[in-house]
Parts: sequence; structure tokens; C-alpha cells
Amino acid sequence: MNKTIQSDVLVIGGGLAGIVTAIECLRAGRRVTLVDRDTPERLGGLALWAFGGMALVDTPLQRRMKLKDSPEIALADWLRFGELGEADVLPRQWASYYVEHSRAQVYDWVIEHGLKFMPAVNWVERGMQGDGNTLPRYHVVWGTSRQLTRRMIEVMQQANTGNRFTLLSGHRITALEAHNGHVTGAVGVNQATGEELRFAADAVVLAMGGINGSHEQTRANWVKSRPLPATMLNGAHPFADGKLHHLVASIGGQITHAGEMWNYAAGFPHPQPHFDGHGLSAIPCKSALWLNHRGERIGPQPLVTGFDTHDLCQRVAAQEKPYTWQLLNWRIAIKEFAISGSEHNQRIRDLQFPQFLKETLLGNHRLVKQMAAESKHFLVDDTLTGLAAKMNALAGTSDVKPETLQATADAFDANFSRGMSVVNDDQIRRIEQARHWGPDKLRTCEPAPLQRPGAGPFIAIQMQLITRKSLGGLQTDLQSRVLNAAGQPLPGLYCVGEAAGFGGGGASGKRSLEGTFLPGCILTARAAARSISRQ
Repeated sequence: MNKTIQSDVLVIGGGLAGIVTAIECLRAGRRVTLVDRDTPERLGGLALWAFGGMALVDTPLQRRMKLKDSPEIALADWLRFGELGEADVLPRQWASYYVEHSRAQVYDWVIEHGLKFMPAVNWVERGMQGDGNTLPRYHVVWGTSRQLTRRMIEVMQQANTGNRFTLLSGHRITALEAHNGHVTGAVGVNQATGEELRFAADAVVLAMGGINGSHEQTRANWVKSRPLPATMLNGAHPFADGKLHHLVASIGGQITHAGEMWNYAAGFPHPQPHFDGHGLSAIPCKSALWLNHRGERIGPQPLVTGFDTHDLCQRVAAQEKPYTWQLLNWRIAIKEFAISGSEHNQRIRDLQFPQFLKETLLGNHRLVKQMAAESKHFLVDDTLTGLAAKMNALAGTSDVKPETLQATADAFDANFSRGMSVVNDDQIRRIEQARHWGPDKLRTCEPAPLQRPGAGPFIAIQMQLITRKSLGGLQTDLQSRVLNAAGQPLPGLYCVGEAAGFGGGGASGKRSLEGTFLPGCILTARAAARSISRQ
């Protein structure tokens, strides 16, 4: 090893948190080296592929929609829904910091950089008993997270005055270096050539993402009291493997809440996977019937998205087989079916507002047709009997009896035979409640029989649990400094974004209010950069 790269700040990981850290350190006059494992075109990490939703508190957009939010209301929601206990001192500090500063340090900061939010605030994670988001907080970046990430990359490059910035893609960190207890740099390897390099810096910032891109780590850290499915898809990234977390733990850092993860219940294999086991996360249709492997409706309380993702995941994981079915029709699919992320939200991603508005009002036939053509897990048939045969063919079983699927649909449709005034089904009640909020009404069908004439053909989507984000991580203080077992900072070492559990080693507790991840990356990164700049 004969090459050393010297800088003031070494940032490990080129996702949103790493990029924002680099921006703020460059603006403060520091020399910065950013090392990323992925290829140059994938700089930005998962943020490049994410949808771009942000949970923000008391914003001008909320006020325009007559929503009276406050940090106090948001913090009460956060602590209650996440089940953060008194012992969660640092996560509670970060939760409080988030709700107090998301408006100025995220919303305003994003706007100042020339980005925009879509003109409606969405209401997600309401809680099964209304114990989640008290009111809508989910703001969507116009252009999706891809637009946000690309803009931040531009800003990072613009901040490189005086040739103070070095970016190395395709490099993996293999060791951290320390002198007299102070972290002084790292050792890495060029993955293409095998060349080893040393990185020397006054401050090292870890921004390598979470741990649940590794199924080995996911299963090793799974909370033992919760059901674990036999198979899962990967909605994170294989590089999010936890190796650097354990490297830091070997020098005194603390990994906390590693078993808390933000997985999704409705994943299906990516038709053009970027890596082995790559899955897409569907945004489940509220009006679809969620069925077990036999085609029976899961109950007694039906599964309905938008209320408690944590509960959905546990109930899906507890099923007899590691997959479920969503049963719907074309009418429901064109209005409600969506896939999380920038890749399949073309109209928002590419800033095509007229086309977006048209598809919202008239139905997204384009996406439904695309999935029917590309995904073998997206089945379409004119009859329930024919659909049952296709479900069995895909699963390689004879579990779905045509008469069972028919009885399931008939039982649901019977709710409407006596008129809407006497409907007594919890899924329909939740749909009606969701439709009281305007943006949800635009994207949710008015309840109707599944077998209503003209609503077909029928659709069945085979779903399974998909990993996404780590809620736990390396324990940090409000300056994003990595702490040891005594609660003291490891000199020279910082951690930001998902690697830090979005602050404190687990700011969200057991549940996220959804949309807390991109802002969590920005807030922890800016905190780290401020602390470094004061040194």
C-alpha cells in the first residue's frame, strides 16, 4: 500500500446522507474525500431510486391545506407510535430534534436548492386505532427522490471550489485506522484493480446505509418474538451488509435496535432485477382483498394498507406460507395500484404534470399493463376460475380451489347487497374513512362489489415480505458523533443517515411515521458537518 489520500473529512458512503455531509463540509471550507462502493452512475444510493416522501412538520404546504400541525403534536405521535421507552434516551432526543427542525433544515433547505414539493400532503401510517400520524405530513418531492439526489450531486460539485473534493466510486473500506484512541482514517480497496489505498482525515463520517441488504444480517438480528417468513425479497441493497457496523463495534462503537427494521408486506420480484433477490415494493391497493395461500381472506381483521405497516408485516410473516395474494379487478388497479420508488413513477419522476394529472383522474392503465406484461407474479384473467388456475400454476400447488376463491369474492360482495347504509365490513369502513381526505379520495376507489359488471378483468398479485430500511444502527449523539458503551464520543468518528438508525441508533423505535428517512439523512448529515466545522 503506497498511496495515501489526505483530507480534512473522509465520508464513507455516497448515499444522500454522505452527499449532504460532503456539501456542508465543503461549504465550510474543508477538504473532503467521499468513498463509495457502487458505480459512478449509481452515486446517490437508494435515494436515487426512492419515491421521495418526507414526513415534515408545520410546513407552508400543510397550512395551505388548513392543517394545524406542530412539533408538540408530531412528537407525541412519534413517541406513541414508535413505542419509544424512557430508556431510549438518544432516540428520543433525535425524535425531538427531527420534529423541531424538519421545517427549517429540510423543507426550507430543499426549497432553497430549487426543488419543489407536490401540491398535496398525503396521510399515511394513521395507526390501526388512530395512534399514528394524527394528521397528514407526507410531502412528496416533485421529481421523486431521484430529482432530489441529482440536485444534491450538482450542489456538491458546485461546492468544490479550489479543488478540495475527491470522489472515488467503486472503492470499499476494509479497515478504520486510529491513533491514541482518535480515528484518523481508513483503509480501502479499489474493487476493479485490487489496489489498496490509505485515507487520512481529521474526521471520518460513516454513511454506508443499513444492515438489512444482507439477509444473513436480517435474520440474525430478527426480533425473536416476531414471526420470521421462510423467504424474503431484498428492497435494500446487497452493499448494506452491516460489515462496517461491526467494524466500528470492534473499536468500541455501539449497535443498538438492530432488530428494528422498516420492511414492507407487499413485495414482488423485480422483472429486471439489479441484483439477486431484488424486489419491488407495491403500495397495496386499499380496495384489494388480501388473501392467504389458499385464496381465503386474511382475518378476522382484514389487512388494509395506510394504517400500520409494522402490523401488516407481522401478520403477513405469520402466514402458513411465505407469500400472500392480493385479489382485485382492473377498476381498482388503475386507480390504486402503485409501486414505491422513482423507477415506476414516471410522471412524477420526469416532471410530467399534465400526464400525471390525466393518469390520476382517468386511471394509470400504463402501469397496470406494464406489470401484466413484465411480471409473472401479476396475473390477469376474465374469470375467477381461470385466475385460480393461474395462481396455482405460479405457486406450483393446487392450494387455491376455484370454489374457495369464488366464495371469498361472493362473501365480500354480499356487503353491498343490502345497500351502503348497512355495510358492516372493517375494510370498507377504513376505505370510507380514508376517502374523507381529498388526496386519498383521488387515489382510492369508492367501495363497490369486486364482481361488479364492467369492472374486470380480475387480477391476482403474489406478494411477499420485502426488506427495506434499518431502523437501528450505530449510537450517536445530537452532533452525530459515534458513542462508546460509556456514552462518550469516539474522537474523530461520526455516523449519519440509516447507518445511525437515522439518529441515536434508532430514532424511530419500532415504527416509522413513514417519510422520516430522507429527512433523517439530511438532519443527521447537517448536524455532523456543523460539529466538524466547529472543531
